[in-house]
Amino acid sequence: MPASNAFRRSLAVIAALPLLSLAACGYGSEAKDDGAAQIAAGAKKTDGLDSVKIGYFGNLTHATALVGVQKGFFQKELGATTVKPAVFNAGPSEIEALNSGSIDIGWIGPSPAINGYTKSNGKSLKIIGGSASGGVKLVVNPEKIKSLKDVKGKRIATPQLGNTQDVAFLNWAAEQGWKIDAQSGKGDVTVVRTDNKITPDAYASGSVDGAWVPEPTASKLVAEGAKVLLDEATLWPDQKFVITNIIVRQGFLKDHPKAVEAVLKAAVETNKWINAHPDEAKAAANKQLAADSGKALPANILDPAWKSIRFTDDPLAATLDTEAEHAVKAGLLEQPNLKGIYDLRILNKVLKAEGESPVDDAGLGSS
Repeated sequence: MPASNAFRRSLAVIAALPLLSLAACGYGSEAKDDGAAQIAAGAKKTDGLDSVKIGYFGNLTHATALVGVQKGFFQKELGATTVKPAVFNAGPSEIEALNSGSIDIGWIGPSPAINGYTKSNGKSLKIIGGSASGGVKLVVNPEKIKSLKDVKGKRIATPQLGNTQDVAFLNWAAEQGWKIDAQSGKGDVTVVRTDNKITPDAYASGSVDGAWVPEPTASKLVAEGAKVLLDEATLWPDQKFVITNIIVRQGFLKDHPKAVEAVLKAAVETNKWINAHPDEAKAAANKQLAADSGKALPANILDPAWKSIRFTDDPLAATLDTEAEHAVKAGLLEQPNLKGIYDLRILNKVLKAEGESPVDDAGLGSS
């Protein structure tokens, strides 16, 4: 069977698994705003909407959404239109929620955004803004792996077949001259697809020798005794690469541009506040994580994780195109047509009003 067909079958299986556990709450778990977001007296609805449904992950790389919900930035801009946040554990389930109308706008990684766009023949979503760069590391057992060349022959965890970090690790391994079958994960390095929630336990038990993972999972492993062997940012020009984008359902973008503009304005204000008040922002993100999951991150994990993430309105479109090429080279994706995946017109309108420079879609924008 061709790799691309197998990848599509794998994506279907991967997408189905989280949906089974999330079905009772409609794709994603309802997030809590911890009382922070209040509708101002006399506020009016935006675009006549009762609510706007926003999706994100309980990851620090989605901190724009975490902080925006916790500090009330989204609610402020949407007026009397209620913000309804939902938390997801995996990209496929968030894409399903977007397609079904269970959410309107979402924070998501590049690989699921690419997959969602290409599988729908360019009809399901648009990337309308950036959110974060970086926050991905190769962390290893220092007793077994002391240098990059020692990774050969070891067992390395990635979060999911074909996800953003899986593709990045396979591409890096190929650049070392190592052969790995992308589907099975077997070869000169054994790739073990492991949910981020259980990767620290897998590492502690010795089931894996290291992991190529996003924050805060990387710092959780370091807390277990692992060492950072490579920061993925060092592999990219200017040490910038997209880890989180903002996407919207195309029908919602067409029907409710004012609501989309309000959310993007809130995202820009949130990123500005995060970068101006990093310690307060870190605390706010952690408070929202606790509200959503019932458990905050301890300082020895939160602090190093936060330092490795850069928050930006720029979607870093050229790096998404490069990541797609990496997936193609790994045999996990047929050559995609990404023309039109971006629509940055509203974001650039917001940035202009804020006195900021426009961002570029790398030739992949709407006409």
